[in-house]
Amino acid sequence: MAACCESCPEGPDTLSARYRRVLTVVLAVNAVMFAVEVTWSLIAGSTALQADALDFLADTLTYGLTLSVLGRPLAVRAKAALFKGASLGVMAALVLGTALHRALDAGTPEATTMGAIAVLALAANLSSVLLLYRFREGDANMASVWQCSRNDAIGNLAVIAAAGAVSVTGSGWPDIAVAVAMASLFLQSSVRIMRRAWRELTEAHTGAMATTDEGSR
Repeated sequence: MAACCESCPEGPDTLSARYRRVLTVVLAVNAVMFAVEVTWSLIAGSTALQADALDFLADTLTYGLTLSVLGRPLAVRAKAALFKGASLGVMAALVLGTALHRALDAGTPEATTMGAIAVLALAANLSSVLLLYRFREGDANMASVWQCSRNDAIGNLAVIAAAGAVSVTGSGWPDIAVAVAMASLFLQSSVRIMRRAWRELTEAHTGAMATTDEGSR
């Protein structure tokens, strides 16, 4: 948070309160979109939409975690970011498993529904990205929230493209390919978030040890 405050006229308390309000709105958007997208992904039979719905659920849970650690010590926030990074890794594995199952099933999703819901999801995620943009350079916890929303918007564009390809080709493979690509993106973000969080956790531990040493002198 300090990294963001250095470039903002507000004080830390003002910035924290503003970030909390923004994050609450983004959390609500993600929760609503999870309910909408998981329902229509099943109706459309789309693996990519199911992956995106799972992403909305993961974001809702992790944004709630972020809200719970705002204002807490760096070590606590870094541990929260580690958890979020790990959850992205689990999500990647689930999406890959779903894509494999769909590939064996060889079904074709309903392209029109798939594309329409993906456009709605894109609008929701772009709104979140714009709301979170000014907080993208904060600590690992804040940066992970920005990365989640940005990845979601990229994923929505891919789902829209897949819907178009399914419509043109009459094949379900574009849907599966996008689901696999989304899983790869989740995995990359997982590694990036966890590396940064681990560095911050190490720094917090080192700082705590230095403070203890100075106090014992």
